[in-house]
Amino acid sequence: MDGSILALRDLKVDLDSLGEVISVEDIHKSFGGLKALKGVSFDVKPREALGIIGPNGAGKTTLFNVITGFLRPDKGRIVYLGHDITGRKPHYLSKLGIARTFQIAKPFEGMTTMENVLIGLLFSKKRNNGFRAGIDDLKREAVSILETVGLYHKRNSLAHQLTVVERKRLELARVLAIEPKILLLDEVMAGLSSQEVEWEVNLLKRIKEEKELTVVMIEHVMKAIMSFSDRLIVLHHGEKIAEGKPEEVARNPKVVEAYLGGD
Repeated sequence: MDGSILALRDLKVDLDSLGEVISVEDIHKSFGGLKALKGVSFDVKPREALGIIGPNGAGKTTLFNVITGFLRPDKGRIVYLGHDITGRKPHYLSKLGIARTFQIAKPFEGMTTMENVLIGLLFSKKRNNGFRAGIDDLKREAVSILETVGLYHKRNSLAHQLTVVERKRLELARVLAIEPKILLLDEVMAGLSSQEVEWEVNLLKRIKEEKELTVVMIEHVMKAIMSFSDRLIVLHHGEKIAEGKPEEVARNPKVVEAYLGGD
């Protein structure tokens, strides 16, 4: 089974023939007496931009941790391209093309932005004959990725010298280096100005289209997630309380109550 799943990494998947890229099926997760996730289920379609919202403590990051192998669910399963990947380790899932960012970017502080991207490329890029790409080819690809995320001018800067915005862009560059099929973004807009948010949303839209990515985004910046997402899911106290197009979800009474509170 392992060989057949890992073979997915190098296949050019016909997205149009897929029903779902990832299916989250009845996921439960508890920490002691705290039930962080209670029967969460949804599908993510090819090339879809799916937004996940909810108040603090709703279970959003726990859900990401389950999907990406940092946590094993107490019940339920995660299916990726038709294969059960529940409980697989993060490094294994990254080989399949499942990549994520984190709320707090943690680059290799003592390395340059170029070196940070090269690390990802060194462990992911292979030529068709199975041999790893040469360093010159990898450097050219790293430059291309840095240009894409707007960090080429900082290619020789050490990661610890970057601003919060630049560190978030470096985090995105690092995950793009593994050539993901699905990208999970955890609050990439946090701490950004309104102008920076607009720039980031446009960047993500462009990357998604150019690379035919499927994207799942957790975000508290409503302007960003409403404009980026094709569909929204709302979590509250570990349960899915709403799902639909952004404009529909925004009018849902359960969602309004979850954010504003009831009488």
